[in-house]
Amino acid sequence: MAFGIKRKELMEWKTNVEQGNIAFLTHYWLDDRFPGCKTVTKVGCNNIESLIKWGKKYGLEASWIHNDPIHPHFDLFGMKQKEILTKEEQWKQIEHFNL
Repeated sequence: MAFGIKRKELMEWKTNVEQGNIAFLTHYWLDDRFPGCKTVTKVGCNNIESLIKWGKKYGLEASWIHNDPIHPHFDLFGMKQKEILTKEEQWKQIEHFNL
């Protein structure tokens, strides 16, 4: 279940992904499969080659991409999430979700 984001933020993320940009969207998220993780960051781009290349910079495997037909993305959790958001200077998301 996702919460903590505004519809406008979601729509902006989708638009950026569809335009072939690397786009970040963090939201609160609860899933029993990931105890201790309260947020997830979706890093998307509909240009799969660009997304794979971006992911390699951070040790992310292409097989980890959620292959949504319109909005393919990586899901980032925990320490890796904060590490990547920091390196990408996504300060607004880090501060908003107190990461």
